[in-house]
Amino acid sequence: MCVTRIPQSSVIPFIAAAICCFCCQRTTLLAQSSDTTNASRPNVVVFIADDMSQLDCTPYADQGFATPAIQKLAQRGMVFDRAYVASPSCAPSRAALLTAMMPQRNGAQANHTKPRADIKKWPAYFQDLGYEVVAFGKVSHYQHTQDYGFDHFAHDKFHDHAGITAAVDYLKERAKKTDPKPLCLMVGSNWPHVPWPQIPEKYKGKTWPLPAGSLDTPATQRWRSRYVSAIENADANLVTIMEAVETYLPANTIFLFTADHGAQWPFGKWNLYEAGIRVPLIVSWPDHIAPGSRTTAMVSWIDLLPTLHDIAGGNPDAQWDGKSMRGVLEGHDQEHRKHIFATHSNDNRMNVYPMRSVSDGRWKYILNLHPEFAFTTHLDLVGGADGQRKFFSTWENLAATDTVAANLLKRYHERPLEELYDLLADPHEQHNLADEPEHQAHLKRLRSVLQNWRDENHDSVELKVEPRLISDKSSYGAAAEITPAPKQPFRKP
Repeated sequence: MCVTRIPQSSVIPFIAAAICCFCCQRTTLLAQSSDTTNASRPNVVVFIADDMSQLDCTPYADQGFATPAIQKLAQRGMVFDRAYVASPSCAPSRAALLTAMMPQRNGAQANHTKPRADIKKWPAYFQDLGYEVVAFGKVSHYQHTQDYGFDHFAHDKFHDHAGITAAVDYLKERAKKTDPKPLCLMVGSNWPHVPWPQIPEKYKGKTWPLPAGSLDTPATQRWRSRYVSAIENADANLVTIMEAVETYLPANTIFLFTADHGAQWPFGKWNLYEAGIRVPLIVSWPDHIAPGSRTTAMVSWIDLLPTLHDIAGGNPDAQWDGKSMRGVLEGHDQEHRKHIFATHSNDNRMNVYPMRSVSDGRWKYILNLHPEFAFTTHLDLVGGADGQRKFFSTWENLAATDTVAANLLKRYHERPLEELYDLLADPHEQHNLADEPEHQAHLKRLRSVLQNWRDENHDSVELKVEPRLISDKSSYGAAAEITPAPKQPFRKP
């Protein structure tokens, strides 16, 4: 009230001068704060392998071959034993990474799809913090990279391996700058995605331990050798990037290695089994993460953006499903998530099998939304990628006379409505306990947890391609012919 008694002519010059002084001081302080923050913010490097199962990395298991670069990174940082992706196929998995949102919420559920344009994505979050954000190789799904808003990206085409050397060249040129912005660099290797290399001489005639759910035939062993060679290529790519980071970036750099989902192998990619969604995750950060440390905290790929954004000085976004796991990295927290959710819809018509899963770390529940569908992939269908059907067909031939092989193929193609596994007693999920009376309490509990999650996320199933039905055996397996997808969405009658 007293202000109204002061003549306006006296107030305005005083207020103007005060505002000018305040703005000048604030501008100076913000500039100083920005300079200080940028100087202390770590550079961020994320290296993504393509189709690599967790157990195919030396820090996790001995499969008869070595991954020395991955092992070296593990010795420098923290290994996550229970890291999961949101989906076991490329596009939805990477979209979840780059939005910190589950596929149901970002719009990228089927393979080859991308998140909605209105959703803020990885580059924008770091750009808001003053970072230069660049990508080389397969970071998003092929040629979706341009839609994410990176300051620079290159070599995001199928099996374009020049992205690795291009990333090194970029770091070399950047090192010449006198005052560069903090850097967020994402590098995607195309390995060990198919097509796999031909068998190297050193592996001809060699036999390997095979993943659970495999039939040991000579053809299977030959294709396993090719996969091992592809793993070694991914490890070599990692060596190249690690050496470039050591040479051209300061010590205050956080380095993260992971993979987008499991290998293109039966019961791996396109499946919600552990082999499909449990991935390697190793993070190093000098003076912050204890070298050679390990954690059993359950984390998801949707947590990676919030974590690195937090470390860079950002605040959480309300739209995220993920949450920062910085406390785990710095050794303050032993746990992160109580449940891990995963989801899959389809990969065009090569794989039409919508399913959802939830795990509490010990018990795992899978809901197959259309058990009347036949589960198929590129592996078993005629015309599958890179001729992998050559080894799968030997399984079909064996199944004609061998009961074990026949039961395995039946399990591959025909899934029940519900599956329940005790991951402690049965880590490779070979024994479905859903019908066992003594485990009904676990079944009902996780069924309820998953249903609540689906309700909260408005999860629905609309398929835009026609499925293959168990009742029509000519549509899958040895008799299948690849047919164009219908234009109208498929809905169950």
